[in-house]
Amino acid sequence: MFRNAAFAVLTAALLGVSACAPLAYHNGFMAIEANPADVKVGDDTRSTVMAKLGTPSATSTFDKNTWFYMSQMSTTMAYYKPRLQRREVTAIAFDPNTEQVKSVNNYTLRDGRVIAYNGRETPTRGREMTILEQLLGNIGNGSVLPNDQDTSPGSHPDDRH
Repeated sequence: MFRNAAFAVLTAALLGVSACAPLAYHNGFMAIEANPADVKVGDDTRSTVMAKLGTPSATSTFDKNTWFYMSQMSTTMAYYKPRLQRREVTAIAFDPNTEQVKSVNNYTLRDGRVIAYNGRETPTRGREMTILEQLLGNIGNGSVLPNDQDTSPGSHPDDRH
């Protein structure tokens, strides 16, 4: 009897401890055979970078000669929000004429910036109506005239166009 109770308590404790173990998530570019930092300025070209690293995560919006390889790792525990642990962005710029690598820049989580969004709201024109005004607002807006007659201002009901 004592062995079963001890086994049950031990099992419950192990399950409780394992439930609090952090889960790691990897997103973006995963370097398996080659690392973006291994790209050499002046030696590699656009085609050799594509062969080594594959398709970039993104290209620059304004300059198609800049490729980005991005990856990040985040962890989460139980019901907490995920916490970003590591972010690596490699920007590779190519010379548009020779297609050789012009520069390789590595950025980490320390290089990132937090953008503060403005929480204010843009006011809209008009006034807010109550639910009763919305429900009863269309009563009396129906037309007395048939649909084939012109109801624009300045027209007479007997005028035919």
